[in-house]
Amino acid sequence: MFKSIRSAFVMILECIVMSFDNIRGNKVRSFLTLLGIMIGVTAVITLISTVSGVSGSIASSFSDMGVGTLTVTVTGSDLKTGMNPDDLAKVAALESVDGIVPSVSLNGRVSYGKTVETNVSVSGKNAYYFQLNDELIEHGRALNFIDDDNRSYVCVLSKEMVDTFFFGVNPVGETLYVSGLPFLVVGRYEEDSGGGIAAIFSGKPNIMIPYTTALSINNSNEVNSFTVYLADGVDSEAAKTDIENLMDQIFDFEDDCFTVTSMASIEETMNTMLGMMSTLLAGIASIALVVGGIGIMNMMLTTVTERTTEIGLKKALGAIPWQIQIQFLIESFLLSMFGGLLGVVFGLILSYALCHVLGTTFVLNGGAIALGVGFSAAVGIIFGWAPARKASRLNPIDALRSI
Repeated sequence: MFKSIRSAFVMILECIVMSFDNIRGNKVRSFLTLLGIMIGVTAVITLISTVSGVSGSIASSFSDMGVGTLTVTVTGSDLKTGMNPDDLAKVAALESVDGIVPSVSLNGRVSYGKTVETNVSVSGKNAYYFQLNDELIEHGRALNFIDDDNRSYVCVLSKEMVDTFFFGVNPVGETLYVSGLPFLVVGRYEEDSGGGIAAIFSGKPNIMIPYTTALSINNSNEVNSFTVYLADGVDSEAAKTDIENLMDQIFDFEDDCFTVTSMASIEETMNTMLGMMSTLLAGIASIALVVGGIGIMNMMLTTVTERTTEIGLKKALGAIPWQIQIQFLIESFLLSMFGGLLGVVFGLILSYALCHVLGTTFVLNGGAIALGVGFSAAVGIIFGWAPARKASRLNPIDALRSI
């Protein structure tokens, strides 16, 4: 038994050596054959790794915004279209709530002297927002509760706005006109430098003013969207129930007046969508692997035809069919694996470059690498089986007639 195992091992080693010789003997044809596998694996690795990087960046964005938050969107009813400051104070007073940040947005015409900018993004924030982001203000002061209560005409500017209106000048103490109204500049804030995917979710307002003042400019006293920050250790589902109960009371238990959404559920939905997209893209990219497999089958069938005499001699000298089949399967497998390994290398390089361009974190996805290598091995075996079987079933007398 030991001798049979040893002879089988020696035979496989000889098959591997002969396979390398045959591949080297047809360099151009071998390269063109494995090119299809390489392109397919490159596409699979690139797509899956890039989507993984995007998913990680989105998860980081949600973490930065706070997973312990709830977003409330108010559609209102015929009698009550939104939440006034008193209603917001009731929500903020809940034990499960640490604080709330109303969201009031508008686009305005901004001017200073002869410099005029239109369609400038202006965001209404409250003092609690600046308490949460205490490192946001890099010069001057933040907006405070007095500004909220008095509907003060004060603002903080982004660096872009400072460079546009006050280049080389300290903006604090200057008066800027927003939608024709004079606003005292009290500070400058640092914009989100993360860029990339994070910017899509967090946004970049050019000017921030007290939310109560923003409501006045919009001729409104009601907020239609706000973010609830939960107290430490509070279960988000329990807090969501508390908020929904209070909101039902505020809107007299009318249906479809508001929606309370947790960041965790949004993140879960987003990850599910990205997972489906990754699977779909990987499936599309796998078509290239199938095409590459057909190329391997075509080459191996050609090789069998070219090496008919060699196969006949081996059979005449006592080679049995499974030994012939193993030799051709190994050659097909090696071709496919060479293409797969090259595809993994190029796929990782390309996905790293794409993640850098998109501003996301590159993630070395072991699953994608395993999928690419495993698929390559499977393609080599599956598409090499038919030519190998054909070679093993050749009649030695017919094969030797060409000598």
